[in-house]
Amino acid sequence: MATSLRIKDTWAEQRLFLRRAVLSGLLVFGLSTLVVGRLAQLQIAQYDYFSAQSQGNRIRVQPTPPQRGLIFDRNGEVLAENVPSYQLELTPEQVPDVEDTLIRLAAAGLIEADELQEIRSLIASHRRFDAVPIRTRLSDETVARFAVQRPRFPGVEIRARLTRSYRLGPAIAHAIGYVGGISAQDRRELDESDYAGTSLVGKVGIERSYEDALHGDVGHAEVLVNARGRQMQVLDSDAPVPGRDLVLTLDAETQLAAWEALGGRRGAVVAIDPRNGEVLALISAPAYDPNAISSGLTRKAFRALQEDPDRPLFNRALRGAYPPGSTIKPILGLAGLTRDAIDPDRQVYCVGFFQLPGKSHRYRDWKRGGHGLVDMHDAIAESCDVYFYELADELGINRMAEFLRRFGLGATTGIDVPGEKFGLVPDPQWKRATFSRREDQPWYPGETVIAGIGQGYLLATPLQLAHATATIAARGERFQPTLMKGYRLSGSGATTAGEPTRLPRVGVDNDSDWDRIISAMNAVLQSDRGTARAVGMDAPFTMAGKSGTAQVFTVAQDEEYDSEEIEERMRDHALFIAFAPLEAPRIAVAVIIENGESGSRVAAPVARAVMETYLGSTL
Repeated sequence: MATSLRIKDTWAEQRLFLRRAVLSGLLVFGLSTLVVGRLAQLQIAQYDYFSAQSQGNRIRVQPTPPQRGLIFDRNGEVLAENVPSYQLELTPEQVPDVEDTLIRLAAAGLIEADELQEIRSLIASHRRFDAVPIRTRLSDETVARFAVQRPRFPGVEIRARLTRSYRLGPAIAHAIGYVGGISAQDRRELDESDYAGTSLVGKVGIERSYEDALHGDVGHAEVLVNARGRQMQVLDSDAPVPGRDLVLTLDAETQLAAWEALGGRRGAVVAIDPRNGEVLALISAPAYDPNAISSGLTRKAFRALQEDPDRPLFNRALRGAYPPGSTIKPILGLAGLTRDAIDPDRQVYCVGFFQLPGKSHRYRDWKRGGHGLVDMHDAIAESCDVYFYELADELGINRMAEFLRRFGLGATTGIDVPGEKFGLVPDPQWKRATFSRREDQPWYPGETVIAGIGQGYLLATPLQLAHATATIAARGERFQPTLMKGYRLSGSGATTAGEPTRLPRVGVDNDSDWDRIISAMNAVLQSDRGTARAVGMDAPFTMAGKSGTAQVFTVAQDEEYDSEEIEERMRDHALFIAFAPLEAPRIAVAVIIENGESGSRVAAPVARAVMETYLGSTL
């Protein structure tokens, strides 16, 4: 058998090797060309662009929030200040999984589980490199608990910030308001560049009204950061401009006196300087603690405030609309004098009730058996309902309504705090418009009669009553109520105060008419037969006032009002208005205590305590 031998083809192998070498060389050359070309593009053609990008990864511009302006009372006492506190902040771009992190934070008790959705919305409304405050005012215990677990939460830090503190707590809540975390809704309304780095914004009251002045202007800092985003060094900075300090017209001592005099009862107190409209005290009770809300109440705690039957979030001073009761009798008496509807010296015999001609219905006086013979002075001092039933019937609803509106009733006063309610001064035109389903809806004479003692459709806020009382004290001069006195100048501590805003005068120019009304109001407190003589007789200053009682429900003709058989919240409201000193008034006060029943017995002592505190501190 023949064996075949294979002869090695050296030339073929060389050709194959050369082809492979050429191909490899071409491939290497092509790839090298691409690399060199890319390097040339990066290092030469686009050097400036990528250099800036590189710097941007190394140097970050961070906003520096301004310090919020302080709020002082008229005497320089601090009402709202900034105190250091710790808050938990999350920077989305530094967090691997935001949702997982939030869930684990909630499981660790560092944030509230029922606030997760709100926190998600808040994070979504920020830029990814912004630090988002997800919990404020951390306790020392929470800070320590997070410090132990910090490695588990990359991108989450505890930072020291300034937060708001209110020295008078609930006593100042409805006047100043409070600040709160910037919500997703706030983000849509605010200029994002102005609030970069800021976590709090005014929500209600003065904090909201003067937000632009209190907030200040944001600053910026260029900081060097490492690969993990941690700040290493501040390279350059543009300092923020602090917010302006506000000086309010409020008197802190008077504010506290009003709060304490209410003694935890539901109601409101407003005190005004009749010479310029400055609000000296504004109380609504019960109230909330603005420090608790500013520190970040849980959703559950805030819901409890909203559902509280005593309505601590409701500003009764500005939004509570109540029948003014007998507190409007001095104004109606003045209307009768101005319109020549009554002779002030003519006496009316009060038998305890009033009847319209040809009608059997009896409009009862508060005093069973009546007051006997009374003139206008006596009718105001003793609060005789029958006298004012007759006066109302004589004046008519249109003349009554027109005169009440002169004193600011039925309209907002224009105070520099949002949320004020109008109140209501009714007339036939209003009734037709309100009850539009019946275009022929008449205005009944009986509705005029009960309006004469501040009942029926008539409604007023405590602020409106205080404003009307100040107008009486100033003998027709009217000023727009204000809580803002001016701005405090840094360094000197001086205040830049503006001029009071004058409103149209009442239009009663006969001094003797004012004398009669004010004399009768003085008799309410400082005469033997005045309804509030127990409060006014031993006062250290002369004062004038008027008590009032407002029905919550109507008592039938054949029934008597018995407070012991009536549920507490259905009892009459107690009202009182007053001003002092009589010779040169410096303070006018309106008080309402819900379901307090007696204006002279329950509300009048509150008014005296307020006036005594303020006048004692200004003598």
